[in-house]
Amino acid sequence: MQTLQTTRGWQHAHVFDDGNPLAQRATLWAAVLTAVMMVIEIAGGWIFNSMALLADGWHMSSHTVALGLSVAAYAAARRFADDRRFSFGTWKIEVLGGYTSAIVLALVAASMLWQSVARLLAPSPIHYDQAIAIAVLGLGVNLACAWLLRGEDHGHAHHGHHDHPGHVHHDLNLRSAYLHVVADAATSVLAIVALFGGKLRGADWLDPLMGIVGAGLVAVWAAGLMRESGRVLLDAEMNAPVVAEIREVIDASPVPATLCDLHVWRVGRGKYACIVSLATDGDVGPDYFKQQLRIHEELVHISVEVNRVAAAPGLRPAAAP
Repeated sequence: MQTLQTTRGWQHAHVFDDGNPLAQRATLWAAVLTAVMMVIEIAGGWIFNSMALLADGWHMSSHTVALGLSVAAYAAARRFADDRRFSFGTWKIEVLGGYTSAIVLALVAASMLWQSVARLLAPSPIHYDQAIAIAVLGLGVNLACAWLLRGEDHGHAHHGHHDHPGHVHHDLNLRSAYLHVVADAATSVLAIVALFGGKLRGADWLDPLMGIVGAGLVAVWAAGLMRESGRVLLDAEMNAPVVAEIREVIDASPVPATLCDLHVWRVGRGKYACIVSLATDGDVGPDYFKQQLRIHEELVHISVEVNRVAAAPGLRPAAAP
C-alpha cells in the first residue's frame, strides 16, 4: 500500500487533447448541406449536359464522403479517449481523418481532369440557363459550409515560454473539411465563369477547360494537406520550435549536462511529448531536468533519462543547482 501511494504522484491520464466538439457539430452540418447539394448538381449536370456542373457535382460527392470521414474521426477520438490501448491519446485519429480526406481530394482532382479532357475532345451542347442557376445555388451552399467551418480552421497560437510569431497549430481534421468546401466553392466559381462564357460568347470549350483548371487547384490543396498531416502521422516534426526550446533549456541548465538523445512528437494540437537522454556529472536526477522543461507548457509528457559520468571533455564542470 505504501508503494502504491508513493507512485501515484508520477501517474497521469493519457488524454492530451480536449477534442473539438464545436468543430464536430459544424462539420456535421456542412456534410448534410453538401450531400443535398451534391444530388442537385449531379442531376442538373446530367440533365442539362454541363461538364463543369457535373464535375462539380461528383466532386461534391467525394467531399460529402470526406466530410463524413471528418465527423467519424471526431466521434472515434472522443469515444476512445480513455482507451489505454492508445499510448499517447486518440488525437491522431483526427489527423488520420485529415490525411484520408486529402487522398479523397487527390482522387477528385484526377477524376475531374479525366472527365474534363474527355469533354474537351468530344464537346456536346449545354443548357446554360438551368446549369448556371444550379451552379449559383451550389456556390451559395459552399460558402455557407465554409462559414460554418471558418472559426476553428486557422489553428491555435503557440503559447509556450518562448513565443514564435506565426507558429500555429491547426486542427488538421477540420482543416481538411474546410479545404474540401473551399475547393467546392472554387470549382463552383469556375463552373459559373465557364457557363457564362459559353452562353454569352459561344465559347463551349470554356466549360471543360475550367474543369481542368479546377482539377489542378484541387490537386495542389490535396498535396499540401497530405504533407502537413503526413508529417504528424510519421512523427517527422523534429524541426518544430519546441525542439530548439528543449535544447536551450538543457544548455542553460545550472547543472551542466550534455544532450545524448532527443525524441519529440505531437500528441495534440500544439501539445508535444518528448524523451530526453542526458549525460551529466552533477548529482541530480531526472526530476530536476523535468522541472526545468515544464516551463514550456506545450510539453505535456516528458521522459528524462540521466546518465552519470565522470567529468570528461565536452562536459562542463558541475555546478551546484
